[in-house]
Amino acid sequence: MDKYQPTLLGQNSPYFDEYNPSVLEPISRMLGRASLKYFAPNGFDLWRIYELTFLNKLNIPCSAIGTITVPASSAFIVESKSLKLYLGSFTQTKFSCLTEVQELIRHDLGKALECEVKVQLYDVESEPACFKPGKLAGDLIDLTSGITLTDFAYKPELLSRHEGPRVEEVLRTNLLRTLCPVTGQPDHASLQIHYQGVQINHQELFAYLMSLRLHQGFHEQCVELIYNDLKGRLKLDKLEVTALFTRRGGIDINPIRSDFSIDENAVIRTLRQ
Repeated sequence: MDKYQPTLLGQNSPYFDEYNPSVLEPISRMLGRASLKYFAPNGFDLWRIYELTFLNKLNIPCSAIGTITVPASSAFIVESKSLKLYLGSFTQTKFSCLTEVQELIRHDLGKALECEVKVQLYDVESEPACFKPGKLAGDLIDLTSGITLTDFAYKPELLSRHEGPRVEEVLRTNLLRTLCPVTGQPDHASLQIHYQGVQINHQELFAYLMSLRLHQGFHEQCVELIYNDLKGRLKLDKLEVTALFTRRGGIDINPIRSDFSIDENAVIRTLRQ
């Protein structure tokens, strides 16, 4: 059954400070996948949360940070504003310990998305490694020379396969910008592309990625579109696309789609996240 309903994004929504799982909104992944041909065998969406607060059994406010990992194989994603409202509903709710909060979030998201969701919460004083800023590996293509951008219409045809030796290469950009499909607000990300195959023309890749500057799509949809375009047009042997989006509403979203084996614990947090 298609769970998609009109999203809370762009609407005036009531905020709840008492536990309210009913605000969670699943969105079918098929809304972004219907027109795609190529799908990665491995992938997940890593959400980092920065603004979780609740009461302990003595009614003393506590704060926490944490990660939520949703497999790309799930039929649904969670709408980001609904997740913000859901997490906000913990504010005046009493819990015995952080583990109780963690397990409740895992249960509620798993039920809403109909999949196994991983949740890990941390006390903010614990300084977990997954929250310490790092730098994406790979060659930066942002300073690519010899190219002039004439417009920013989405153009996958900018990608063309060239003859040449097969290579393994990691490329990155800090200039990915897309638009929310509901509100039109901009989303910014650093993007990493790891591939094996005939070498990609860096100028063409840069021009293609910049053509997404006015493209409307949820974070997960945009990464799957990029994977589909690169895989299909360049006939790459193996491909991994990682996007690290800057946070909005106290949450950053990091979708990864890959032909390689991937480690959920290896996703870095960039300085601007």
